Amino acid sequence: METQIDLTKSAQDNANDYFIRSKRAKKKLEGAQQSVLDLEKKLERARSRLERSSFKKKIKIITKQEWYEKFNWFFTSSGMLTIGGRDAVQNEAINSKHFENADLFFHADIFGASLVVLKDGRDTDDGTKLEAAQFAACHSSAWKQGLSTVNVYALRREQVSKSSNKGSLGTGSFAMSGEREWFRGVKLELAAFLDEGKRLNIVPAIALERLGQKGVRILIGETKKSDAAKTIAKRLGYDDIDYVMQQLPAGEFSIG
Repeated sequence: METQIDLTKSAQDNANDYFIRSKRAKKKLEGAQQSVLDLEKKLERARSRLERSSFKKKIKIITKQEWYEKFNWFFTSSGMLTIGGRDAVQNEAINSKHFENADLFFHADIFGASLVVLKDGRDTDDGTKLEAAQFAACHSSAWKQGLSTVNVYALRREQVSKSSNKGSLGTGSFAMSGEREWFRGVKLELAAFLDEGKRLNIVPAIALERLGQKGVRILIGETKKSDAAKTIAKRLGYDDIDYVMQQLPAGEFSIG
């Protein structure tokens, strides 16, 4: 260790200076040691409070989203994918990119409704078609208007076009031709459950019944969407409230 000596001072004065500096250093060291002890006590108290509390940190599991999850979607009780647009732009995208000859088109008979496509559903059974029809009914302006039922129709690919005798149609508008398959008085009822992969499913109520699943019933009511989403998430033990809101139609709710 190097020792600095002030040659202008006597040996006694230099010794006194070092003595004073050593006392100051000792006090700083004692102060630092006390600070460490204080911090350790605070940490121990914090740990004790955490252990006594019932608080458990929720870990949000981020899973890879499938392509269809950007739309409204569900799988029928027979395992068939059904997708619906959340707005006119998505309706347009579904019609142009995801509506194929083997599919079936569903639309509520009301102004302002999702374009719903049942993949490979052209020749499926009536029960599966009714599930898709209820999904189309729920994702229409009928929910926001508080209607209990609405009529829904189905069409094949060749019956839906983007052009009419007046020319090309605007975004989200389609020309329809030929005989429609009708589903009269379809009830507006949804249900939510988590599948085996802990993925949220919001499905037509009749699909939940046919699956024999336990879930949360979602009906038209007076609870605003954000509060309904929180209730659904809490009942299911699901953390992503924003995703719940994305999958719900516009309007107000009653959670059964």
